[in-house]
Amino acid sequence: MSHDTYELKAEAREQVGKGSARAVRRNGKVPAVIYGDKQPPLAIALTYKDIYYKIHGGGFLTTVATIDVDGKKIQVLPKDFQLDPVKDFPVHVDFLRIGKDTEVNVDVPVHFINEDKSPGIKRGGVLNIVRHEVEFHCPANAIPEFITVDLTGADIGDSIHISAVKLPAGVKPVISDRDFTIATVAGSSAMKPETEETVEAVPEAAPAAEEK
Repeated sequence: MSHDTYELKAEAREQVGKGSARAVRRNGKVPAVIYGDKQPPLAIALTYKDIYYKIHGGGFLTTVATIDVDGKKIQVLPKDFQLDPVKDFPVHVDFLRIGKDTEVNVDVPVHFINEDKSPGIKRGGVLNIVRHEVEFHCPANAIPEFITVDLTGADIGDSIHISAVKLPAGVKPVISDRDFTIATVAGSSAMKPETEETVEAVPEAAPAAEEK
């Protein structure tokens, strides 16, 4: 499941550089650059309001957009943006030009379902989320909005690894050399789970000397 695409209108910028970017901002616009797909970078200016609402609306870096630059439509994926550190408004955006075969690395949020069907959580265990997002390599036009982790049957001491998650076609984790953990179900501090690690860490008690 991917986000809906959207379109933004932009105008090409003749000059680039700090002075030009400041002039763009003075006119209530946001300077941006479209690069990639073996074409020269294209400097553009976007309407401030459009970009502000897209950035703060969520899913900005995982949603393909079409930018209409003076009538020419270009498919892009936002790759990075800078916000003013004080006022939180956008000051620059980088877009990656998308061709039909473009593949990208993106951070995708993790959603958890069926906590009520986890015996460990029902017994007072705690869901310990190791990764709130996972970086995936996937086709630019098929970026998942999120991945879903099903907690049905998860007990205290269980770990949920990436191999347990059903991924859409063509979507692969960037970390490929190990089956990394996304979350664990831990006992609350009042009820420590006995995992393999804790068992191994406790040395066998020496037999008590017999008292005469």
